[in-house]
Amino acid sequence: MGEKESEVNKPYELAIKFAKFYGGKIEVAPRVPVFALKDFAVWYTPGVAEVCRAIARDKELSFKYTNRWNTILVVTDGTRVLGLGDIGPEASMPVMEGKALIFKYLGGVDAFPLPIAEKDPDRFIEIVKAMEPAVGGVNLEDISSPKCFYILERLRRETEICVWHDDQQGTAGATLAGLINALKLTDRKLSEAKIAFIGCGAANIASARVIEVAGGDPKRWVMVDSKGILHKDRPDMERLKEKNPWKYEWAVKTNAEGRTGGIPEALRDMDVVIAASKPGPGVIKKEWIRSMAPDPIVFVEANPVPEIWPWEAKEAGARVVATGRSDFPNQVNNSLVFPSVFRGALDVKARTITDEMAAAAAFELAKFAEEKGIHEDYIIPTMEEWEVYPRVAVAVAMRAIEQGVARETYGRDELYERAEFMIRRAREQMDALVKSGVIPTPPEGKIYG
Repeated sequence: MGEKESEVNKPYELAIKFAKFYGGKIEVAPRVPVFALKDFAVWYTPGVAEVCRAIARDKELSFKYTNRWNTILVVTDGTRVLGLGDIGPEASMPVMEGKALIFKYLGGVDAFPLPIAEKDPDRFIEIVKAMEPAVGGVNLEDISSPKCFYILERLRRETEICVWHDDQQGTAGATLAGLINALKLTDRKLSEAKIAFIGCGAANIASARVIEVAGGDPKRWVMVDSKGILHKDRPDMERLKEKNPWKYEWAVKTNAEGRTGGIPEALRDMDVVIAASKPGPGVIKKEWIRSMAPDPIVFVEANPVPEIWPWEAKEAGARVVATGRSDFPNQVNNSLVFPSVFRGALDVKARTITDEMAAAAAFELAKFAEEKGIHEDYIIPTMEEWEVYPRVAVAVAMRAIEQGVARETYGRDELYERAEFMIRRAREQMDALVKSGVIPTPPEGKIYG
């Protein structure tokens, strides 16, 4: 095995090793002290009955008197897990645990992983709705398209808690953040940008939706699925309208000039390409990048291998290139978005998470990077810059207040103090548990690197 191949496989080998060593990534920890067994007269019976009676009189008090205000579910049916496909709810659990760990460490959010053995979307929705009294939000994860759109729409409409699909809005928020700064570097306006979306799954349809909310013009865009460019005269439009109305909507809204063909025709003279399709390389070719407008912006987000290697895109004339990988510059990383979006939404006890709130997160991410000094290899913050998380949380919370979906309202400074405290507390909690040995250190003294 070569050195490069060995390095690529290293995370897989370590993941199995430490899964066995730790037996999972998260656990339940108390928020209150117990100095003596008699304290349970307060934490449990008989004292707890008074708390129950108060909540019975006013259900909203469950957000004040229990940890509902900071608890969410990470929910999946296991039908589209990473690049592994339909591997089932049990096999999805390691991913959901990892997500919950990120929620805690970067957002201070208590997230509980919950794979559900139910593929029927209506029954899945009813199961999630039945758990609403226990939580302040739901993060939908790794659900196949197009039913992921249907599930998100219904849960947003039929519950009064924060519901979010990270493969949709998380990817969209990170993509928009990078796009805002890439457009600045190439002296373009979002409202005038000509964008080719390659792939019409959850990520790109949501990206289109959030970019439109932010001020983009769909008439200037084209979208490409596995059958070619979407346009209103495509022979499968009626079937699309019935089977995938979300894609149908974008077939009608985009491509005002009526382009036909495939990826090469879609990229010609465009300012931006946003690809979230199938792993490459070779899905997008260098000559197609050369056919784009001068100084093109290339977002190739497929994992584990982007649709075209970044250096190939650069050789073809791309001014800015972003991928979904951490080992290349400009990683379009959902983990920059979902922890702080939920932090902000939970801090105001929001009844939903809107696309406008996702766009607010993106603009704050872009602003943070711009203040640091954007350039071709830095258009979006990295996960190491943890100071960005409370700022994004505040932006999201303020937008929730402005839109009237917040149960509680606070000033900007108070929101920042709350978010910064919760995020710092989670990091300090981790450090304290490791230093005390409650979380054991492996014999090597490190996890990776």
